[in-house]
Amino acid sequence: MEKKRILVILSGCGVKDGSEIQESVLTLLALDRAGAETLCAAPNIMSTLCVDHFRGTKTNETRNVLTESARIARGHIIPLSQVELDQIDGIILPGGLGAACNLSDFAYTQDQITIEPELQKLLLAAHQKGKPLGFICIAPVIAATLFGSEGIRYTLGNDQELATRFAKNGAEHINCPPSEAVTDEKLKIVTTPAFMLAESLAEAEPGITQLVNEVLKLA
Repeated sequence: MEKKRILVILSGCGVKDGSEIQESVLTLLALDRAGAETLCAAPNIMSTLCVDHFRGTKTNETRNVLTESARIARGHIIPLSQVELDQIDGIILPGGLGAACNLSDFAYTQDQITIEPELQKLLLAAHQKGKPLGFICIAPVIAATLFGSEGIRYTLGNDQELATRFAKNGAEHINCPPSEAVTDEKLKIVTTPAFMLAESLAEAEPGITQLVNEVLKLA
């Protein structure tokens, strides 16, 4: 049986300004355990935010999103622009503030959300070809933005303020604990709250594993 090849899109390295490392590793572990082949990618752009994770304060550093993401991927990563859609069976985006400040501008706006152009092009093309998409933690704001008009069923945990905001676009929020995931079978999109609600790795792991298994099932 041919292995499914899943693209994991990273947004930097660290919960406060990039990909949430623990969510990313749990995703990669679940894919490995399921026998899937994994490809990591990230946009070759500068991070809009740099944070000292020890002190929790912003810094004046400049960091490249692709270079920082390579830390998580152990160097095995490609620029998002080099992804060949026909070579992958599904896509998963871990959370972390990078999803809201590098992959989108959600962290900076209360109005129309803009998705990083290369990412938007890839996700829309993948969706059009029927490839399953998975979004973890805060990353479902990207899904709700792109697919709200299609009535996407998704979760951000139990954040009713955000649910109300995206409902205006047609997205339907489903309350969900971190141990579970929400699957929109019609749109082939899976979401889980992870550290939006989880307080430990053990709490986040079941939902992320379920998301991975659902994406593979839909692939």
